[in-house]
Amino acid sequence: MGGLEGPPNPPDRSSRPGEPGARLVPPNPPDRSSCRGEAATRLDAQAIWRAALAAGSVAPLVDRALERLRFDLTHPSWRHLLEAGHPVPDARGQAAAEEIVRRVRSAGADDAVLFLVSGGGSALTPAPVRPITLAEKQETTRLLLGAGATINELNAVRKHLSLFKGGQLARAAAPATLISLILSDVIGDPLDVIASGPTAPDPTTFAEALTVLERRGVGYLVPAAVRARLEAGARGEVEETPKPGDRAFERVTNVVIGNNALVVDAAAAEARRLGYRAEVLTRSLQGEAREIALELVARARSLPPRSCLIAGGETTVTVRGRGRGGRCQEFALAAALQLRPDDRVVVLAAGTDGTDGPTDAAGGIADAETVARGERAGQAARRALDDNDAYTFLSAAGDLIVSGPTNTNLLDLYLLLRD
Repeated sequence: MGGLEGPPNPPDRSSRPGEPGARLVPPNPPDRSSCRGEAATRLDAQAIWRAALAAGSVAPLVDRALERLRFDLTHPSWRHLLEAGHPVPDARGQAAAEEIVRRVRSAGADDAVLFLVSGGGSALTPAPVRPITLAEKQETTRLLLGAGATINELNAVRKHLSLFKGGQLARAAAPATLISLILSDVIGDPLDVIASGPTAPDPTTFAEALTVLERRGVGYLVPAAVRARLEAGARGEVEETPKPGDRAFERVTNVVIGNNALVVDAAAAEARRLGYRAEVLTRSLQGEAREIALELVARARSLPPRSCLIAGGETTVTVRGRGRGGRCQEFALAAALQLRPDDRVVVLAAGTDGTDGPTDAAGGIADAETVARGERAGQAARRALDDNDAYTFLSAAGDLIVSGPTNTNLLDLYLLLRD
């Protein structure tokens, strides 16, 4: 579910039309020796971010895994690979998912299926079970995300609306040999959660999926066909997803080839190379983005000079306003509102897939002048945060990170550098 090519060449412009403040992480940054203070620290933050992305580059990770597994891609029946779009599922992704299922169902005991799984795979391979439509599944996902549902909760629902997820691809491929190479965008690398676990046993049930809808207050807001499907499954009228011990998994090998720990460790190594005292706070950061930002800024204040606080994971945003800023952008704006000039702290928060929420930005970079820059451009920082509109404010401030597609997806990276 993703190409093996390397990262694309970044654009040679500093912003998109209509967004004069959009700031790309430059492939060839200015000479750091010509910069001082905050400007130099910002360059260091960007360099650490680039090093982390390089560590998660897909092509070498896949090559090394295939070499370890002694998997020969030249075999004539092992030549098929499909791609699909992300982050918004569409008809192309649905067609690709249905084609994948059709192909693996034709595989026999003498065939091998090589399956590439990445974070975002749930969106890449939408395969709603009839009569549920793609639009109805999209609406259900939107409602759950807006209600602050966790990835585990979201996937428990999506797996039970799908022909593909929750181990059902493994069921379709049996009795063929199935090897899945997996990029994890989920804390702890649970195989049943990454991309909704198409090749892993599913411990969740229809009844649990219904409970998620009720817990998040969307039980009677989701489309009627969605609720009817889950209720029928809870009554035992629809076959459950395959569970641990199911024969569908007898010839399945799942291998995690990359995860957030990989990028966090690479970030720490680069920070040390640049002369910072690197402290890895956690590789499992969770919680409301704006609240976590306050905690990390307070912690960064107490660090000695030339320190870099690093965290990996994935925060959440409970959407109450009309904006479209993603979790990393909201983190950056909330941090900016807390920063004082004497803090001498630069904050960078970005998604390793290059997409933060429903935007084309990977995240944001902030310092003690971010609020002033944005307000000089006519934006109000506190109002933007209250409206979940970090994207607009950070764009005006020149503090968006727009990387373009990175061809990887290993959760988010949060950096706080104290000069």
